[in-house]
Amino acid sequence: MRKLVARRAAVKAAYAGFAATVLLAPLLGSGIASSEPVAPLQLSADALPGGLVTALSRDLGMTPTEYLDRAARAQQLRDYATDFRAANPDTFAGAWLTPEGKAVVATTDAESGKLVTAAGYQTHLAPISAGGLEGALVQLSQWIASLPPAISAPISSIAIDALNSQLVLNVANTGTGHMLNLPTLIATIKVVLSPGGGGPVEYKPMGGDTYITSAKNLHDADLHGVDVCSFGFNSTDAAGNALNISAGHCNPNVDNGGTASVYVPNVRDIPNSPEVGTFARAVLGGPASLDYSVIKLNDRAVNAGMDQPRVRGAEGTTLSITGTAAPVTGAPVCKTGQSSTFTCGFVSADHVETQLFTEAGVSKTIRGFASTACTLGGDSGGAIVTGTLALGITSGSNASGAPNCTEANTQLAPYGGTASLGVPIRPILADIDATSGGGLGSGITVRTKPNAG
Repeated sequence: MRKLVARRAAVKAAYAGFAATVLLAPLLGSGIASSEPVAPLQLSADALPGGLVTALSRDLGMTPTEYLDRAARAQQLRDYATDFRAANPDTFAGAWLTPEGKAVVATTDAESGKLVTAAGYQTHLAPISAGGLEGALVQLSQWIASLPPAISAPISSIAIDALNSQLVLNVANTGTGHMLNLPTLIATIKVVLSPGGGGPVEYKPMGGDTYITSAKNLHDADLHGVDVCSFGFNSTDAAGNALNISAGHCNPNVDNGGTASVYVPNVRDIPNSPEVGTFARAVLGGPASLDYSVIKLNDRAVNAGMDQPRVRGAEGTTLSITGTAAPVTGAPVCKTGQSSTFTCGFVSADHVETQLFTEAGVSKTIRGFASTACTLGGDSGGAIVTGTLALGITSGSNASGAPNCTEANTQLAPYGGTASLGVPIRPILADIDATSGGGLGSGITVRTKPNAG
């Protein structure tokens, strides 16, 4: 019966070769609608689940303490860079953590650099400001949008590389890709060619676990397969509704604005899988350029524990979420997902725009961040964390067709390794609240564990 379950294939994209140092800037210019403290506490190192500890050692070569420390340092850098940019908008040129974990802030003149040094950060002199690179990205995005679909299809993503003051354009290694005549009025463009411990095990559905959905009823005789995705972060709104945030493209009716039921799969009897909720909202592209869905959970899901601030990783062990965070280049991240469980990596680009193609062939612009964590088909919608803070949900990757991460790492090593696209949680929350009209999703927050430490 497992053969009836088809991984979600309605959206496809390629992500590879993202810049190693990318502009640190708010993606949407809006913050989370929440009373959460600026620097939420995280769990202690000995509270991390064993599966996550294993993934940190295997994928990052880090101890739990090193992981938590670097994640916290990234958020401190983010706060400083945001304030510095507000005070020096014409000279701020980006910020990132080096592979060794050192915080760097780039400026376009030496005087601004002295302010950075006085604050205890390393400096980097850049020829183009963050605003200049962002303006170039907008121009390039507009140019790509004006191209015929047959010409623009090989372009998978654009990232801002602040260290080298350039845009990084990922283009499929095809004849059409080679013939692209890039505009010269924008900033320098680099083209990258890519191939087309933690407590007891809990056997209850939660973030990171599998769910299935279908445009048709599971008992429909015409049903030939179902879509598989992963739950993201358990959340609640001002009215107390139990919600889960996952990927928008996981809703099989996202193209027509319809909804669909969500089930925990019974692999021995798919038609009789228990229903745990419905898609209350799904966004793919649109004004916010996001990929997210809001699943309204039913009493069955709540009674099973999906009103708790937890996500699951390897071997069933769980991680409690203590707050939210924003992507910072160089920050360590780990993700959960039904296919590859806990895998870890680093944020390789915190400002990426990519084109996702729906099943109907319609192109949608998605704005998010890139990481080197391996994600597979079916991991879409799963939770991405930095430390024990919610960072985003998985949208796609260049390894979606691989059977496992070992093979993905081997096959993609010549092209820069695995790369995944995440959609940041704070803009998602802000968009849900802003478009709620005071109804479901108004005042939404991610469920968190209080008094962490």
